[in-house]
Amino acid sequence: MRRQAAVIVGLLALAVAPALAQHTTPLLDRFFAPDARPLVGYRAFRHMTASTRGGKMIASMDVWTSLDPQRGFTYEITAMDGSAIIQKHVLIKALQAEQDAVQSASNKAQSALSIANYEFSDISPLGARMVRVNVKPRRSHVMLINGHLVIESDSADLVRVEGELSKRPSLWTRRVHVVREYDRVGGVHVPISMKSTADVLIVGTSSFSMDYKYTEINGKPVS
Repeated sequence: MRRQAAVIVGLLALAVAPALAQHTTPLLDRFFAPDARPLVGYRAFRHMTASTRGGKMIASMDVWTSLDPQRGFTYEITAMDGSAIIQKHVLIKALQAEQDAVQSASNKAQSALSIANYEFSDISPLGARMVRVNVKPRRSHVMLINGHLVIESDSADLVRVEGELSKRPSLWTRRVHVVREYDRVGGVHVPISMKSTADVLIVGTSSFSMDYKYTEINGKPVS
């Protein structure tokens, strides 16, 4: 469960990094361009749930989370329910690991959506306003996803990342499927939800989910 929490944090740190000097498309050039309004701080209410043994063991947690340029990442748990084991070893462990990871530039670089980490291919329309881009990791790593992106064609904003971890987090875990969603809140591009499902030997299907509700972004209140 500790390794699962570390993987979750790696996915939470998923960010878009500037492109290297390689051939890209106009859409990817805009996708890699630095955001004019980057996220530097926030306050958000998160609802987290996790389960294992095919749903027989489950826990949930409500928590206020904040990111501040001076204090870093902090959290305050307001409610917990369900399995104490999952609360301690998955939900709380994920928050603690995120707190540590915020200070680590290397973790961000290892998991970033960059040409250094991924091959981007097969760009195709997905409805009227979205584009699908396949991503393949350049190396096997528990923080890299083999799957696809959904990008808004006009803004080149990342809307969704979906796929499977390119490396199993443990010998006991056969596969981990991840869906990560983003949106603009108060004009700033932010994560809004994350869901993962893992097929674990002996204990069966395990899942994790987290939803964000922002009340403040970059020092300004969000209605």
